[in-house]
Amino acid sequence: MVEYHYGKALMEMIPKGVNSITAAWLLATTGVLAYLTFWMMVSPSLAEKNNRKELKKKKQPGHNYPSGETTTTTTTTITPLTDFDYRTINPIDYRPFKTMQHVSMGIKKMPKEEWIRIDRGYLDRIEERKRVMQTNPKEVFGSNPIVDPAIAELYEEIMDLLPRRYPTIFDLRGKTLHNKVTNQSYSVDLAGLTPLTMLRNLGENVEEDFYIMCPDAENELRLQGYIACFPGGFLSPSRVGMSMREIHQPVPGFEARIGKGADRFLVRLEPGVFVGRMNWSLQTDGRDLFRMDGNNFYPEKDNQLPLKSRAVNLGDCYLRVEHQTLTRLARSRAVIFCVRSYMTSLQDVRAEGNGPALADAIESMPERLGVYKMRPLWSEAIYPYLRQQQSL
Repeated sequence: MVEYHYGKALMEMIPKGVNSITAAWLLATTGVLAYLTFWMMVSPSLAEKNNRKELKKKKQPGHNYPSGETTTTTTTTITPLTDFDYRTINPIDYRPFKTMQHVSMGIKKMPKEEWIRIDRGYLDRIEERKRVMQTNPKEVFGSNPIVDPAIAELYEEIMDLLPRRYPTIFDLRGKTLHNKVTNQSYSVDLAGLTPLTMLRNLGENVEEDFYIMCPDAENELRLQGYIACFPGGFLSPSRVGMSMREIHQPVPGFEARIGKGADRFLVRLEPGVFVGRMNWSLQTDGRDLFRMDGNNFYPEKDNQLPLKSRAVNLGDCYLRVEHQTLTRLARSRAVIFCVRSYMTSLQDVRAEGNGPALADAIESMPERLGVYKMRPLWSEAIYPYLRQQQSL
C-alpha cells in the first residue's frame, strides 16, 4: 500500500467557517487549490496586454530586464540577463481585472525564459518561504511514488534554467548550484536527493509554487504532488488524486461552460510549450502569502453565509494577483501548474486610479459565483472605499 505524504495544504476549498474575514475573489477562475483555477476568466484587459509587452522586453523604468547573448538547448532558447541586478527590478504591476462579460480559458503562449520571475523583493520572499517550510512542512509539501519521477524532472528543468537565465544570481559548477544572493549551495545530482529535498530546494530558490498533475492508467491527469509555500486558500489531502473536472465540480458554471474545453486543452498540451494567464483575488485580512483560511462558500457542506456584510479593516485589504503558467514535462508527461503571487494594498490600487475599475469588476460577477466567492461578507465596505476619490 502506498503511503501518501500530503499535508493540509493541497486542494481543499472548504472553509473552516464563514466567520473568517478572508475573502478571496478568484474572479476569473475557481477550482484546483484555491487558485489552481486556471480556466474561468474574463477576457484580458488592456492593462494585461500592456503587461505582456513588458515581459517581451519593452524597456520601462524599473522593469528593464537587461539582456545578453542567447543560449540554446534542444527545446528552447534562453536569453541570459548578464547585467541583471534584482535589487533594481520593481515587481510587475499586473492589473488584470475588468467587468465580467463572458467566461473563457483566456490563455496565451509564453517563452520558457519567463517561467521564473525575480525582482527586488526576492530575498525577503525567499526568507519567508524558508520560514513557512520550516513551520508548516505538512501543509507545504506533497510527494508520493506516483509523482516522484515528475518531481525529479521538474527539478532538473528549473535548476538548469536558473543559471542560464540569471547568471548574476546563480552559478552552476559541476553538480552544484550556488545562489549568490542567499550564499547557499544546492546539489543538482539527482542520485543523491530525495523528492522532498528537491521540493525544498526549489522552494528556497524561486518564488513560484508548483502543482504537479500526473496521467493515470486512462491518461487522465490527476493532481499528485506540490510545493506550495504561498497557497491562496484552504487546501487539503481530500483533493489529491482528483482530476481537473472533479476538483472543479463545486464551481458554478465550470462544467457547463468550459469543462470539456479544459480537458481538450490539457490533452493537446505538448512538452516545451508554455502558456500563461493572470488570476486575481481580494484578500481582506492582511498581506500574508501563506493562506490556510477558506476562501469559498460551500452550501452543500451545510455552511450558512451571513446575510449582511461584516466589518472590514480597509488597511488590511489587498489585491492578490497570480501569474499562472502551464507546461508539460517530456519524460513523465506530467503537467506543471505554476503560480507566482503579487500583493498590492487596496490603498495603492485606489491611489493609482484603479479603484473604480476594481469595484466594477467585483460587482459584475454573476450572483451565484459572487456568493460562492463570499462577496456578501465584505462588499458593503469595499465598494465605497474603492470608488471614493483619493484625497489630495
